Amino acid sequence: LIQFIDTLGPGTHLVAVCQPCVPTLAAVALMAQRDHPAQPRSMTLMAGPIDCRVNPTKVNELATGKPIEWFEKNLISTVPWRYPGAMRRVYPGFLQLTAFMSMNLDRHARAFGDLYAQLQNGEHESANATKRFYDEYFAVNDLPAEFYLETVAQVFQEYTLAKGELRVRGERVDPAAIRRTALFTVEGERDDICSIGQTVAAHDLCSGIRPYMKSHHVQLGVGHYGVFSGRRWQQQIYPRVREMIHDCH
Repeated sequence: LIQFIDTLGPGTHLVAVCQPCVPTLAAVALMAQRDHPAQPRSMTLMAGPIDCRVNPTKVNELATGKPIEWFEKNLISTVPWRYPGAMRRVYPGFLQLTAFMSMNLDRHARAFGDLYAQLQNGEHESANATKRFYDEYFAVNDLPAEFYLETVAQVFQEYTLAKGELRVRGERVDPAAIRRTALFTVEGERDDICSIGQTVAAHDLCSGIRPYMKSHHVQLGVGHYGVFSGRRWQQQIYPRVREMIHDCH
């Protein structure tokens, strides 16, 4: 991330969704600690697990309910020979999708029942909206095993960033060092993956940012996915993000 930001140069605005909020905050903190000339102008963190100790969800309980060895033994597979990346250890996309679907199985079953009825009744606009949603929802990739296991351990089990214990190549990450980057956080009222309080925790960690450079938004009536996709994102959340970025210029 630091290399990307350095390439883009000064004046960059970062928008992180879900898990990338953690490395984004860490990268900006390290850049501030090093007085990097390309420190971002703003940082938007949306529905991200900055501190999973706050209002734990089913996802958090699953992560803490088993040792990291269990995740490595039961959720990591090897890419078959016939595919690119053969023999690489990964967290398979189909397992990710199974986990996502199982969390709200009844809701997904109703959605597909409604889709069938919409197609049968000629309600093509509604049917196409549902199909577009699931085309995106089903688009998953395999994750490298190292990345997945490190994320589970440090973000969901040990809370190293939130506790001030995260280290990158031996250097401790200190979000309090951030002073020049504006912070905007967004959470969803009904988020059952990254609950209210987990993302706004970044404000306490970033104690060096002046109050007028920090803002927070809770979007009513949306779950995790609705924070960054769909009607409320387009009509209510995105305008706030755009406004914050414009105000930073």
